[in-house]
Amino acid sequence: MSTTGTSPYLEPGLEYLGFRNLNKVHWHHTTPMLYEHAIRNNEAILSHLGPLVVSTGKITGRSPNDKYIVKDELTANTVNWGKTNVPYDPHKFDMLYERALAYLQNRDIYVQDAWAGADDNFKVPIRVVTLYAWQALFARNMFRRVLDKEELKSFVPQFTVIALPNFLGCPVLDEINSETFIMVNFKKKVVLIGGTHYAGEIKKSIFTILNYLLPVQGVMGMHCSANLGKDGDTALLFGLSGTGKTTLSADPNRALIGDDEHGWSDEGIFNFEGGCYAKVIRLSAEAEPEIWETTRKFGTILENVVLDIHDRRVDLDDASMTENTRAAYPLTHLNNIIPNGKGGHPKNIIFLTADAFGVLPPISRLTTEQAMYQFLLGYTAKVAGTEKGVTEPQATFSTCFGAPFMPLHPSAYANLLGKKIKEHNAKVWLVNTGWTGGPYGVGHRISIKHTRALLNAALEGKLDNVQYANDPVFGLAVPTVCDGVPSEILMPKNTWDNKEAYDAKAKDLAGRFRETFKQYEPFVDDAVKAAGPTA
Repeated sequence: MSTTGTSPYLEPGLEYLGFRNLNKVHWHHTTPMLYEHAIRNNEAILSHLGPLVVSTGKITGRSPNDKYIVKDELTANTVNWGKTNVPYDPHKFDMLYERALAYLQNRDIYVQDAWAGADDNFKVPIRVVTLYAWQALFARNMFRRVLDKEELKSFVPQFTVIALPNFLGCPVLDEINSETFIMVNFKKKVVLIGGTHYAGEIKKSIFTILNYLLPVQGVMGMHCSANLGKDGDTALLFGLSGTGKTTLSADPNRALIGDDEHGWSDEGIFNFEGGCYAKVIRLSAEAEPEIWETTRKFGTILENVVLDIHDRRVDLDDASMTENTRAAYPLTHLNNIIPNGKGGHPKNIIFLTADAFGVLPPISRLTTEQAMYQFLLGYTAKVAGTEKGVTEPQATFSTCFGAPFMPLHPSAYANLLGKKIKEHNAKVWLVNTGWTGGPYGVGHRISIKHTRALLNAALEGKLDNVQYANDPVFGLAVPTVCDGVPSEILMPKNTWDNKEAYDAKAKDLAGRFRETFKQYEPFVDDAVKAAGPTA
């Protein structure tokens, strides 16, 4: 095995992975070096003011139907097998892995070592092996860098991700759904990715690993953003894509801990990552100035963003490649951050949902049992135009607000969350960033100005002592007043012209809640079962 000769960090080697006859191994290259390689290799284009622009080809998002977990004596009785966590035969994995090793012969590879987790007590050493310099830069941006050169020399990874975008699986031979695959092998501590250039698979594979390892240590793995107020109060914001998680967590009055993945230990909150992977389609300099500014900085990777090849300026409004345009950048690209990635126990927890049915209140306060109920549901809605075949609002449920990355049974996470909420007296809020005055197509999106006012009031304790009303369908406690927000919008039925239509739509969604929750009833106590809709 030869190396570039440009990096002294050659030990430990890659023998433990079975690699053989490699060409050049590019160890721990810095950001400028990876820029040079990516451009020289025709992997990326340098855009105006410095970001790298890359295309991931036909696959511009995660491939949830192509993710597998190897089922062996370690995982057989610990993983929650089903449509999300699909079992894969260990012998089939070995055959696929051997073909991958053959594919790698005489090729250059890029290696980045990093930490997953800001808490020294729980951080996991990881290694990312890629064929592309830009994906090595992605790993460098997204995970927590090892800054000590001496530490790098003796770094021993616990898990290794091997990303081979052009290595295709064989559906018939490998017994998989397509040429794309994401294979997580907990026993061998390897993730093997093929058939996709989408770098998000690297990030989410590590998240999956942490969500398997940490709960048994009493650490809650969470798909959420986190920030810190001026008084030192930590807030968590959970939400699926399109609910406003990244936008609302980037608050000029609150310092960002992280925008996507966190752990909650007995000591408090800590970020799993060292960077952000933000959606940037139609990003606004006025509404999201800090995130917008990262799209104009050296070190940022812009995925599937349309570029004018002549003046090298990007068009963030152009969705011709995908709605899922992304920017991957280190947290240090933002000004208002918590550098050590840690905060105290959360004072407030926010569940974000974009209710396209227009029937959920813009904000409501949850009991611990209601919080566990809503957490297990993980509700939001898709609207017409976001996906092929979606012509009217569709209820979407992703348990724990991150089902694809939760290997254990959902109740393991929900019960741990409930325990921590009670121990630390955290307040939990359900915030609807979706529609009011009617469903999608009739009503309108709740004003971001009103959402921010409600969120800030909750975080600042201004809703603690106001009067609350009970939502007659969902049983939620809804504040009757909030400064800066018209009182009539707080109870959604008041915003509908057709009250009968509201009743029908609300009961429809409540029925979907009850039907979806049936799968969790055997695993929760009676108080949580009773925390759902009341009508």
